Amino acid sequence: MSQITGGHLVAKYLKEIEGVEAVFTLSGAHIENILDGLNEFGIRSVDVRHEQAASMMAHAWSLYTGKPGVCLVTAGPGFTNALTGIANAFLDNAPLVVLCGRHPLRDDLKGALQEMNQIDMVKSVVKWSATCHDIKRIPEYLSIAFRQAVEGRPGPVFLELPPDILSIAVDLKSVDIPKRRTLKTSVTPVKEDLKAAAKLIDQAKRPLLIGGSGVGFSECGKQVAAFAEKTGIPFALLNNGRGALPDSHPRSINDGGFTAVMAALPQVDLVIIVGLRLNWVMESGQTFPDAKVVRIDIDPTEIDRNRTSDVGLAGDAGQILDLLTPMVASKDRSQWEKDLRAAYGAFLVTEREQRETPSYPIHPNRLVAQIQKVVGEDAYYVVDGGDTSYYGSAGFSSIHKAGVTAPASSLLGCIGTGVPFALAAKIAHPNKPVILLNGDGSFGFNGMEFDTAVRLNIPIVCVVNNDCAWGMIKHAQEMSIGPERCTCSELGTRHYEKMVEALGGYGEFVEKDEDIVPALKRAIESGKPACVNVMTDCTAVSPATVVFYQTLSDF
Repeated sequence: MSQITGGHLVAKYLKEIEGVEAVFTLSGAHIENILDGLNEFGIRSVDVRHEQAASMMAHAWSLYTGKPGVCLVTAGPGFTNALTGIANAFLDNAPLVVLCGRHPLRDDLKGALQEMNQIDMVKSVVKWSATCHDIKRIPEYLSIAFRQAVEGRPGPVFLELPPDILSIAVDLKSVDIPKRRTLKTSVTPVKEDLKAAAKLIDQAKRPLLIGGSGVGFSECGKQVAAFAEKTGIPFALLNNGRGALPDSHPRSINDGGFTAVMAALPQVDLVIIVGLRLNWVMESGQTFPDAKVVRIDIDPTEIDRNRTSDVGLAGDAGQILDLLTPMVASKDRSQWEKDLRAAYGAFLVTEREQRETPSYPIHPNRLVAQIQKVVGEDAYYVVDGGDTSYYGSAGFSSIHKAGVTAPASSLLGCIGTGVPFALAAKIAHPNKPVILLNGDGSFGFNGMEFDTAVRLNIPIVCVVNNDCAWGMIKHAQEMSIGPERCTCSELGTRHYEKMVEALGGYGEFVEKDEDIVPALKRAIESGKPACVNVMTDCTAVSPATVVFYQTLSDF
């Protein structure tokens, strides 16, 4: 008779059925048997210093690998610490499987250690949640969890596993284990709707395609390319869709970043929106009131949200583009594309001059340009912060899917995501440079994870865009209540590079433009987790701050 404990049964399912390679975690007594099981079945445990980083790294893992990220946290504070990362994944539609410890079932209502109603707390930020009460049903519950995470609109799920079922053993032959991993399925629209969409596309004179995270999760870069090349329609890929095609693709307007999109929308007569929510970042779709709209989304409830679509196509983005592309006509829209590039190019003259001109104090646009010059496009860039997210997103380019990510600019606006995302990127792509551009304020949230980087030998390079302040908040306060009344928004000069050195990494402090490139090269060549702390112009204000201020002042 072959016996297996509940914790080992969890690991066996993760490894043998779902093919999980890494679990992001922090140890705890309630989950001890699962951790032992991960070792037993050869799954890498990436143990962090705070559970928030574990949930954020698992979220990032889903972007960099295309597979659901798995996070394992203990009960009570382990759970509450992870909540911010779970909420961020929920608003980002990222497939995340959260496995969580729990107080023993036998001790319900007795005042057990870390006894709390975790399920009710997490319900509003997950697609599905449950508590498993029977060791023999662990594989069944895990199978449901993975299926819920990836089916339809992806998202996080939450499964509680009490120690009563993790520490006991059962005959393996008595457990029903699924034979195959979770399969993703999808629906496709009816032919009449596809014909209606094709007709609008053929009639349009100034069309634009905007792709979002749905393009990234669909892995449909080839389909977007085939559609754009046949129709001659320029496109922008935003959020987690960026990098599905390189920014250098001839039809891409990502060289102008979000500025290009905002300059284009008032001019278009048709917008094809693929896997992108029309939220506050897109001004709820109100910037193109007279344009026709074709909308493609995995979630049918998104088709008319905030902006009625002329044609809505519900389903997987790649499958729908496969059906739609043969139905549209080949067009030469080069003049429209030329006019569009000229329009947003006019808004970028100053930024491009800042990138090319040495400055003191160092302008953030110049800092980004110097980093890009040293590291190039064969790299992964992560950007974290308020103004910093704008500068990095606009200035960095990469040839890789998810090669430029700014998790702080997603719906939760969750700063502090930079270090966890960069660590996950390096684990997923160990042979590529991973550069993190971090605001000094946001660095403080998870800067201690440099201990994780040193301990586990994950050599990311973090460049701190240090303006000695919570820059976006400070500048918004200057606009709203006046510069003499700014409050709680100053940070002062801090030597974050010394903190990284003290943890065993490499550090450099930079104040002059000419020192940026040598310091960055030395940091990369050190082969260690590194921090280059660069003092930048504290008066620089990004366009994102202006939008942020206007959004919260228009009452």
